Amino acid sequence: MKKKLGLTVATAVATSAALLLGACSSAGPTDSPTTSGPPDNSKRTLTLWLIGADTNQDLRTYLTDTFTAKTGATLRIEEQTWGDIVTKLTTSLPDENNTPDVTELGNTQAPTFTNVGAFADVSDLYEELGGDKLLPSFVEVGSVDGKKYALPYYFGSRYLFTRADVWKEAGVNEPTTLDEFNAAVTQITAKNPRGIDNFSGFFLGGQDWRNGISWIFANGGDLAKKENGQWVSTLSDPNTLTGLAQLQDLYRNASKAPADAKDATPWLYVNDTDEVLDDEGKAVGKTSLAAATIMAPGWAHWSIGDLKEKDGKPVREWNPKKFGVFVLPGNDGKPAPVFAGGSNIGISAKSKNQDLARELLRIIFSPEYQQQLGAAGLGPANSDYVSSLGTDEFAKALIDSASNSKLTPAAPGWAAVESQQVLEEFFGKIRDASDLAALAKEYDARITPMLNLS
Repeated sequence: MKKKLGLTVATAVATSAALLLGACSSAGPTDSPTTSGPPDNSKRTLTLWLIGADTNQDLRTYLTDTFTAKTGATLRIEEQTWGDIVTKLTTSLPDENNTPDVTELGNTQAPTFTNVGAFADVSDLYEELGGDKLLPSFVEVGSVDGKKYALPYYFGSRYLFTRADVWKEAGVNEPTTLDEFNAAVTQITAKNPRGIDNFSGFFLGGQDWRNGISWIFANGGDLAKKENGQWVSTLSDPNTLTGLAQLQDLYRNASKAPADAKDATPWLYVNDTDEVLDDEGKAVGKTSLAAATIMAPGWAHWSIGDLKEKDGKPVREWNPKKFGVFVLPGNDGKPAPVFAGGSNIGISAKSKNQDLARELLRIIFSPEYQQQLGAAGLGPANSDYVSSLGTDEFAKALIDSASNSKLTPAAPGWAAVESQQVLEEFFGKIRDASDLAALAKEYDARITPMLNLS
């Protein structure tokens, strides 16, 4: 049940301090008042928070230009960072003078904020914005008691990038089941056909839980479930433990990644000895081939390839003779369930510009913008427009891997689990654990109280 107005909730953040998320009123205008003519919005400004650079400049320009043309008001886009977005939303959403009018947030963070009334109810817009064509799992995490508060913005999914040439040299074929994949990358590590120090058949960071949970999901396990109205951590569930045992074997026999490595830049390890490029294409260091396989979001392909020069700048150019992609297979004939990355978007309940905010949502969910998202490599929220992703191997892998993807639990306190990096800590201990079941029970006891806001 959605928390009543006036409730204050302590939300844990990365600093391990409790920041108070005050009550968020859902009151406010939902449409422009009826007048004899169109309202003059020339002096009004709507603030949109976007996180990171996934929404590229062309998309931002389209939003600002279209919004002004449609409403006469100004759209101000402010970029936030993933590292502190929970903290900023916790402190800003309850403050009507500092809240963003509309904000992007991670799909795994949505339940925490929707359950305390931080976003305006947009149920009446749901059908107009796409209805059942919108990603169901993303709609679910942004809903409370059947009402819609935070809708899908875009999806991303994870699949495998390989050094196809190294797989060939090792005499290993593309696997069709998860068991075959586990065996293949272990075999490649053992063969190490190029004699590379610290070589991984599959580079999987010790703290990389976002990719690692695929083995849990593929074996019928999960991170948490709801029992008798309360969320319970399920790391010690037998099915989950089966997946964890497979992961432990991969950590010990297929991956030489450090125990504290996350999922930040795994593509560095499948490129040849070459410059490392920053976000502006500037060479900032050196790296070398150290892995035959990585798992990463689809957009990683822009960072993989042979180093070339284009318009005076170094760029990565995909070489199909050297690199390959395929979807992590399950053991049931379907793709293995991978973590579905992506974002939701919602209107702050404290926004003083409810009418303009709703107009912005209409633009974001329009066919024009949805197709532009796909052209930019971001999975459109509306399934009618996934064809805009294209037909190349990257689009196919993205769509196929997303077809059986899963989200983290829709527990109200899940953002606290992420912000305190509890799963990073747990996964970092898997390789050297002598008793996985005991380790899992220890972390179940720690995570369960965090899942349920009181």
